[in-house]
Amino acid sequence: MRNQRILGHFLESAELKKQAAEVLADPIGNAADLMFSVLTQGNKILACGNGGSAADCQHFAAELVGRFEKERLPLPAMALTTDSSIMTAVGNDYSFRDVFTKQVQAFGQPGDLLLAISTSGNSANVMDAIEAAHDREMTVVALTGKGGGAIGQMLTENDVHICVPHDRTARIQEVHLLVIHCICDGIDAALFGEDVDD
Repeated sequence: MRNQRILGHFLESAELKKQAAEVLADPIGNAADLMFSVLTQGNKILACGNGGSAADCQHFAAELVGRFEKERLPLPAMALTTDSSIMTAVGNDYSFRDVFTKQVQAFGQPGDLLLAISTSGNSANVMDAIEAAHDREMTVVALTGKGGGAIGQMLTENDVHICVPHDRTARIQEVHLLVIHCICDGIDAALFGEDVDD
């Protein structure tokens, strides 16, 4: 019984990834292209999300500042989830909704990009960060699930929405991690001039 339950997780995850690949290939490619353009124009990427999505932000920033699979110069990316003094000060003095918005206002510049991650598409502080990014003439790549929620309605034609076609948070997070790896690979492929299939 225990092993069957474990096998069920693996099978559900594998099936979703197969299904999602067909739906998400174009928006993932668009996100990688957009991020490559932002980075090569001397701009940076800020990333925000809560819980497991916060970890994904940090993972993404680490892949760009360090490396993904190839040695290269560091790329400017910053997770807005890591400074405990900022997070607690803003959360205490203002509200938890403002913990990302204040940082976008402080660090975001026109031409920068916000990677906004929310499995539900309804995280209030992520939504507010998207508004702040748009106010600062930044583009947004949003990773969501569960139909995209309110975030899906906030995005402009210049933004990219990658919405995992599933309602279970754990499965959405698993696909988000794969999406992040695909984006990092796409950025590296563009940097090194490697052929990428259409």
